[in-house]
Amino acid sequence: MATAAAKKSRARYNPATEGLDLFKAENKIVSKESFANLLDENFSGRQSFEGQVLKGMIVGLTDDVVIVDVGLKSEGRIPRKEFGFTEGESALEIGSLVDVFIERVEGRDGEAQLSRERARREEVWVTLEEQFMKQEKVMGVIFSRVKGGFNVDLGGAIAFLPGSQVDIRPMKDASSIMNSPQQLLILKMDRARGNIVVSRRAVMEETRADARAELIQDLREGVVLKGNVKNITDYGAFVDLGGVDGLLHVTDISWKRINHPSEALQVGQQVEVQVIRFNKDNQRISLGMKQLEKDPWEGSVEKFAVGTRHSGKVTNITDYGAFVEVGDGIEGLVHVSEMSWTKKNIHPNKLVQPGQDVDVVVLELDGEKRRISLGMKQVIQNPWTDFAQNHPEGSEYTGEISNITEFGLFVKLPGDVDGMVHMSDLSWTTPGEEAIKTYNKGDQVTVKVLEVDVEKERVSLSVKALTEAPAGAVQTSNRNADRGERTERSNDRGGNDNAGAADGMHKGAVVTGTITAIKEAGIEVAVGDNYIGFIKKMDLSRDRSEQRTDRFAVGEKVDARIVAVEKGRRLQLSIKAHEVAEERAAIAEFGTADSGASLGGILGAALKKAQEDKAANG
Repeated sequence: MATAAAKKSRARYNPATEGLDLFKAENKIVSKESFANLLDENFSGRQSFEGQVLKGMIVGLTDDVVIVDVGLKSEGRIPRKEFGFTEGESALEIGSLVDVFIERVEGRDGEAQLSRERARREEVWVTLEEQFMKQEKVMGVIFSRVKGGFNVDLGGAIAFLPGSQVDIRPMKDASSIMNSPQQLLILKMDRARGNIVVSRRAVMEETRADARAELIQDLREGVVLKGNVKNITDYGAFVDLGGVDGLLHVTDISWKRINHPSEALQVGQQVEVQVIRFNKDNQRISLGMKQLEKDPWEGSVEKFAVGTRHSGKVTNITDYGAFVEVGDGIEGLVHVSEMSWTKKNIHPNKLVQPGQDVDVVVLELDGEKRRISLGMKQVIQNPWTDFAQNHPEGSEYTGEISNITEFGLFVKLPGDVDGMVHMSDLSWTTPGEEAIKTYNKGDQVTVKVLEVDVEKERVSLSVKALTEAPAGAVQTSNRNADRGERTERSNDRGGNDNAGAADGMHKGAVVTGTITAIKEAGIEVAVGDNYIGFIKKMDLSRDRSEQRTDRFAVGEKVDARIVAVEKGRRLQLSIKAHEVAEERAAIAEFGTADSGASLGGILGAALKKAQEDKAANG
């Protein structure tokens, strides 16, 4: 209940009845009609109070509500929680004046419906509208995420912050700016709908532009700055220098090899960088971190002289070799050919693993280009040299047959190397094709060393050389002219990709193969026991209309010319090239178009001669 003093004060503050009292004082007699008009005027004035903010007096306090009189027919009750924490207990005293919003002059219970929260919101709207007109920055707190953006509290008024207006660049994680005061700029206001749209990005761009202008004014190459890693890409990291971004390329992060910037940097990390390039025209800034450290290549010529041995760690493996760190920030390449004396044509990851400690020898050093060529096999003794020293030409050796091919045997030698016995060196009397069938893989065989070529890493062996040639036997050697190239496979164990010429598999040779598969792009052919060939669709015939795979069947034999020998014992073949070559040979032997011979006649003559030769040879 209101006190007597409050009632007395409330009586003095009654704007709803002041007009009526003044009218009665000036007009002593009031008619019924004039009274009714005056009453309507009085109530219409009351209704006009709705939706406005008026000052009211606190006339009562309870634990839950605050009773406020604004001079209407009755007081209004406002929940105490609407006064918030900013208006403490000392401010809520009977007789104090507060601003309230008139929702209704008379509610369902006959009391005025008042709101302190809406009054405060109206005050904020007035202030925000002034700031919006002046394009001034406002302070707000981002308190929740909604579809498409965030809700922001602007001191009582709720605004919407679109996701595109949060930061200059898309922000994946906004937890760092949640529930903390942020400077914002109002983009749009609609009081009728109660909508406010704000932007944090606009404030950042303005601040960034000012800082950028100040920073660029004093920017020059060589200056050292501090910044924060803003974004990481495959090729480097963008560093925020305080209003301007610079690119820190992956090659300028460290003297050590770095495959990805994330190996050395993290988003948000503070780093010290040096400006290494600055383009004033497009204002692009290139930064470096390793430039702040001592160049490890200084003095490398003396420390890593050719022939010196060092210990290092494998840092990276590629198809062509492995990179080994032999010093702090200094890496060298061990080419796959320099990894092993005996293991050829295999991937480097079969020999070493990342992080493995290895010993290497410096093969070549280029200080200007910062390149070091290293070798691993040079650390150990060359097994070919050892074999040549311990088993000179003419000596005998007993070893295990490691592989059997169509052209000979491979015998396992000390040091994980192989020597080759060509089938012509198996027996004086038995043909090589028959003699080779008497041997099995894993058998022990005694051989004589015919030749050791350390440079080409091959050893030629012979079984028949252990005995004297019988009377009338034709003494052949694996160095005969018709087999001059076959010893290229002596270190191959039957699988060296560089030895195709040993059994006639060289470019330009004509071979007969069996079709093993028919594909859309061509046909696959097995040549002998060790080679796989492929004939492209366009090479199936010199006649375009015959370049169809459906003309062939699996198991059919075809003649083709080798056009290329690839790794992995694969051949590129061409029926077309074979037909063209035969045509040219026939024209050269039996006539030309200039002599009046037709192509059909020429080929017919060539075919007839071939048949006659076949008949003559029985």
